[in-house]
Amino acid sequence: MLYPPSAVRPWWPFSGAVPGSRRALRQDAVFAAHLAGLAVVLALLVKDGRTPDALGWTLLLCGHVPLVWRRSRPMPALLATMAFVGPYHAVGYTHAAATHAGMVALYSVAVSGRPRRTLLTGLHLIAVMFVVNACVDRDPAVEVVRITGWIVAVLIFGTYVRVHRQYISSVVERAERAERTREEEARRRVAEERLRVARDLHDLLAHSITLVGVQTSVAAHVLAADPERLDRAAIAGALDDIADTCRAARGELRATLEVLRSGTESGDAPDENRGPLPGIDGIGDLAGAARTAGAEVDLAMAEVAAVPPVVGAAAYRIVQEALTNAVRHGGPGLAVRVAIGERDGALRLSVTDDGTGPAAPPAARAAPGFGIIGMRERARSVGGTLEAGPRDGRGFEVVAELPLGARESAPAERAAER
Repeated sequence: MLYPPSAVRPWWPFSGAVPGSRRALRQDAVFAAHLAGLAVVLALLVKDGRTPDALGWTLLLCGHVPLVWRRSRPMPALLATMAFVGPYHAVGYTHAAATHAGMVALYSVAVSGRPRRTLLTGLHLIAVMFVVNACVDRDPAVEVVRITGWIVAVLIFGTYVRVHRQYISSVVERAERAERTREEEARRRVAEERLRVARDLHDLLAHSITLVGVQTSVAAHVLAADPERLDRAAIAGALDDIADTCRAARGELRATLEVLRSGTESGDAPDENRGPLPGIDGIGDLAGAARTAGAEVDLAMAEVAAVPPVVGAAAYRIVQEALTNAVRHGGPGLAVRVAIGERDGALRLSVTDDGTGPAAPPAARAAPGFGIIGMRERARSVGGTLEAGPRDGRGFEVVAELPLGARESAPAERAAER
């Protein structure tokens, strides 16, 4: 059973208050008053010494006053208690009446101090006991054994309580750290899930929407170029391309939403329910989609043996985003070259265009997005690198190197697919 931190701070009895607080002082004052009442009863009923007179009552009652500070000042409270209890025993008053006050003060020192201080305190008290016992007309051997046994028992009990509280405190701290770790992990998973959904939507929609925008511009241009001599075949082809692109985008979006919904309803991570990852075999389809948008795409793919699925998925998404950006920002008469091959144990791909960039017509331009950031994240997810930037003179170039030795694991697959 785990206890809250407040349950291990106070000391028994009257737990629930921090040592030194007003509440703790009030509790210890009440406790000391009860012990004093018990001492009066024992002094009147037990006959193991002289019945206290005025001096005896003064020493007996004053010996309980320092117990009010036994938690906040344990060592001074013990010394002050012994200053009254020692003379009380030396004079020979009823010994049972003052024993418990010294034991409580000794327990407070043992439960609050280190073992070394506890040991030294016990040794000093035993030495004082020898001196006091020499002044009392009683059997020295019996008294030495009896009092020494009580002192050792109280010190052992107080040390045990201290060690037990430290153990409970450490358990509570570990539990709190574990809880904080779980909360941080939950927040991290939420952030990753939000980023994953954003990437999925970007991957699924940005490419298709860009193609639809370009194809619509082509149809509008054909309609506006020469209204009296309409090229119906060109318009019909552009509209068919738009319809095909919309159907493909709708299908991909539906599949993604079904995966997200099924993962949420089952309580599992959505990523684990995904189908086969896209690979470099699908890059030809990406090139064909870019051609329908009016770009001239030169695809050069060398034979690459044993491409891990995670690397193939990352390459597919990078080429998809690069072609989307090229079509969106390249302008009219765009020529794109896609080259894929193997070099030094890594899959090297480059997407180079000769687009006009900022000189493109307004319909082909879009506000800056997260495409390059997403490509770099996908490359890093498999231990690769990616460089993207304008070419000297004209155009834009994206170059990525993805190690073919990337470890195939579920987390890596999910990261690359994103």
